[in-house]
Amino acid sequence: MGDKLRVGVIFGGRSGEHEVSLLSARSVMGAMDREKYEVVPIGITKTGHWVTGDDPLTALSSGDEAGLRTVALLPDPSWAGLMECDGGAETFRAALLARLDVVFPVLHGTYGEDGAIQGLLELADVPYVGAGVLGSALGMDKVAFKSVMQAYGFPIADYLAFKRREWEAEPESVLRRVEARLGYPVFTKPANLGSSVGISKCHDRAELEAGLAEAARYDRKLLVEAAVPAAREIEVSVLGNDEPVASVPGEIVPSREFYSYEAKYLDGKSELLIPAPLPEEVTERVRDLAVRAYRAIDGAGMARVDFLLSGETGELYINELNTIPGFTEISMYPKLWEASGLPYPQLIDRLIELALERHRDKARSETSYRPAAVDGDAR
Repeated sequence: MGDKLRVGVIFGGRSGEHEVSLLSARSVMGAMDREKYEVVPIGITKTGHWVTGDDPLTALSSGDEAGLRTVALLPDPSWAGLMECDGGAETFRAALLARLDVVFPVLHGTYGEDGAIQGLLELADVPYVGAGVLGSALGMDKVAFKSVMQAYGFPIADYLAFKRREWEAEPESVLRRVEARLGYPVFTKPANLGSSVGISKCHDRAELEAGLAEAARYDRKLLVEAAVPAAREIEVSVLGNDEPVASVPGEIVPSREFYSYEAKYLDGKSELLIPAPLPEEVTERVRDLAVRAYRAIDGAGMARVDFLLSGETGELYINELNTIPGFTEISMYPKLWEASGLPYPQLIDRLIELALERHRDKARSETSYRPAAVDGDAR
């Protein structure tokens, strides 16, 4: 027992991807080797309440939290573990429940994939799987990500970005700018969300209005993106810290006009082609661009990089980078690594190794400074 790594797996969260997170967490915890790891399941409800117990995953799925313990992670490295909390506001108490050797966040979307949980883990000085605060934030914010890709000269589809307040105050101006710059069709997206939640494909003004209104339900930043003609959806998994490597690419053939939430999770009719049927030179370009994009945002641990390949022109565009991609056994990220020779359980092992490696490297950095003495300084 003492030789096992204690791994906190955090799932759920205050996000439109809460349910997807539960699916990923079930697969991750189910595949962890219990001879190597003591797994500590940590659920976060839709209201942000942290809980643990015998089976918080089932509790969050059913909405029945009876019997669960309230817990918290303090932003204090002297504890570096999960605290059990009791009492009300006047009599609040916390006691160390379990020290954590490493955390595996399986939190898709806001407050989990955007740097929020990563910042807490940095303050607590607990190693964790995946990108740091900066890489997570850049990967999550589609507008910021596109700005970074533009700065590096990587190919992206043309786009416009608006604040929700701007859309609500001057809708006619927003519509005219989109039509003048991008035309139709376009995609409307919340800037900070994944799993295709809040995304619409718009072919005319009425659909554009509806799409912007839908995106505005989920975020204060809205993205409108030119549709790539006859787009093929190509994805690559990246693994590593300072020396990342790319998997074989895969292709998604969506069951609907685009890879919507329904096509991803509900109808079960979308196809995954692994490896993607691409010419060798395109395969190598996709893999090279994936690693370069990963490095550009200071990625760590893992990411899935999504591309759009025009079936009409052959042009390739970087679309998104997901720092906590879907992680069920049938999700694209682990399936691409399985096809590249790294099975699911070993992938989890490697991600935990990378988390500990990155934490050790960060620990080498000094956090205090004393200037060297200068000539004549009596000190």
